[in-house]
Amino acid sequence: MYTQLYAKITDALVNDGYIILQKALENSLALSLLNNAQKHTYKKAAIARTLHMHIDLNKRRDKTKWIDKDNSVQSQYLQFMQGLQDYLNRTLYLGLSYYESHFALYENGDFYEKHLDSFKASKNRVVTTVYYLNDKWDEDDGGELVIYNKHNKQIQTVSPNLNTLVVFLSEEFPHEVLVSSKNRYSIAGWFRVDK
Repeated sequence: MYTQLYAKITDALVNDGYIILQKALENSLALSLLNNAQKHTYKKAAIARTLHMHIDLNKRRDKTKWIDKDNSVQSQYLQFMQGLQDYLNRTLYLGLSYYESHFALYENGDFYEKHLDSFKASKNRVVTTVYYLNDKWDEDDGGELVIYNKHNKQIQTVSPNLNTLVVFLSEEFPHEVLVSSKNRYSIAGWFRVDK
């Protein structure tokens, strides 16, 4: 069903290292995921610059809720990502072993400073995905994802509009989330090679 989309993502990862897809999946799925995301209780997100996870509100203020395979709407999304994982492994031989993901909620004033999703000397997260769930988002609302290259030059700014999917190589692209002025929902995920 998604073979052409998987191929498009794969080609972009090979050629550019990232892709931004608007209207990526069925709009009804995006709206159902938004409805689902709004029902959860969220916990403050932590960072792990050392061996220990800890909360640092100067670096990150979002809240998260890990995705659950038992929920039918979440399972639909996870099935799409499982298909992408299988396609990437089959075509690029990445050896991806699993996909982890969580809902992310940025409330008024929340942000996430520039960071990489994979730590040096610890190859674990290989491919990052971000799927946006915000209906009627205005440019004045903030909350954009800013993507940089290895030389810290800004290369893309992505508005968190409903049904936009961003996929990029975790070790290659520093990125940040600018301050949001209202509730901003997304699903952040990572294809991993560790166990």
